Amino acid sequence: MAPKNWSAGRDMRDDPATLILRVLDERAVFPLYQPIVDLTTRNIVGVEALARGPAGSPLEFPDALFAAATRAGVMPLLDQLCATRAMEIARDAEQEVPPLLFFNAEPAALNHPFTPELLAVALSERPYRAVLEFTERALADHPAALLDIAAAVQRTDGALALDDVGADPLSLAFLPLIEPEVIKLDMHLLRDPYATGTIATAAIVSAHAERTGAVVLAEGIETEDDAATARALGARWGQGWLFGRPGGLGALAGRPIDHYARLRSPRPNLHLPDGTPFSTAAVRNHSRVGDQTMIDGLIDHLLSLAASAGPHAVVLGAYPEPAVGRAWLPRLASLGDEVALVGVAGPGPIAAAPHPVRVAVTPADAETVLAVVGPHTAAALCVRPGAGDGVDFVLTHEPDLVHAISRMLMRRLDSAAERLDPLAAGR
Repeated sequence: MAPKNWSAGRDMRDDPATLILRVLDERAVFPLYQPIVDLTTRNIVGVEALARGPAGSPLEFPDALFAAATRAGVMPLLDQLCATRAMEIARDAEQEVPPLLFFNAEPAALNHPFTPELLAVALSERPYRAVLEFTERALADHPAALLDIAAAVQRTDGALALDDVGADPLSLAFLPLIEPEVIKLDMHLLRDPYATGTIATAAIVSAHAERTGAVVLAEGIETEDDAATARALGARWGQGWLFGRPGGLGALAGRPIDHYARLRSPRPNLHLPDGTPFSTAAVRNHSRVGDQTMIDGLIDHLLSLAASAGPHAVVLGAYPEPAVGRAWLPRLASLGDEVALVGVAGPGPIAAAPHPVRVAVTPADAETVLAVVGPHTAAALCVRPGAGDGVDFVLTHEPDLVHAISRMLMRRLDSAAERLDPLAAGR
């Protein structure tokens, strides 16, 4: 509940642009918590923190709260304040707290370092493990920053959840690159469980969860029929009004809590692999020697593979000189309607990228790299100059290697933006 003096001596109809600054100054965010349960036992395994502004004010509900922050240019500060308050209140609660606390991150906040307050609570001793949720918008808008934040979360013993999976092709496309601990199925899947898209999404998610040990969670469960459908679609955990509406942590009193609910252990080095694509690929594969004609043929093969990989595929590349980049662009553009994302990085000058290819101008690098990642596809070609007229190359189809190489390429897509280590920035 809001402080008693929030409305004292003022008109609650004040301009939201003025109110949002007071919200930040007074840290006037009051999260509600919605239970997340094990669908088999119905025991509570966690809670999701949902932001609320001061009760009775124009900024009480999240749509108005975040809209005002966006207009005032303070969205990153508000987003981090919401996370901080959610974690502080749960940490300091007198009552029993479930072992997992989920909270959301807005894409606009991902390029900013942690505030000192958020860093302090993230590094403090807590009775729960924090789970950062993000959507495909974060993946599309800030791929490099997202990887930085993901690594920082893992270094603070946190976990990652990918939200609204199935609502956009990008969410499935990035599953193998982010490897979240929790995959949250969008609620529309429960409403139309027999649709072709729903069946395909559930199959892709189940296969990924089986390979990585991720937990599948269904959102929007309102009835027992919804709960049964969620389990049929592969969900192990569930969230929705059937199990409880958002409220204070006190509303959980007396309900059974599964204190043994666990997620996969943190992997701090997963999202920021060391080395170069070629050196990474060569660790488990002997490099070969070929000529440019052979490399051109292998590139054609990978681009053909990408065209048949489906709408949930990602194609990423790095070119060593502008002429190569310009030659690639038309071929990459032709994949735009076939896959979820196409991105390349390399030195300029280069022509404006045809939609929807994302091009990042980066310092020259001797390596040529092309990677294709999809739900059922993993292939990467890494090339570097060899002796004489030859080239050294590695072609790998090992998923873990291809995903690591793709993460390296993803980080280059935001090369023009300043990337900050949230942990280092808060010291």
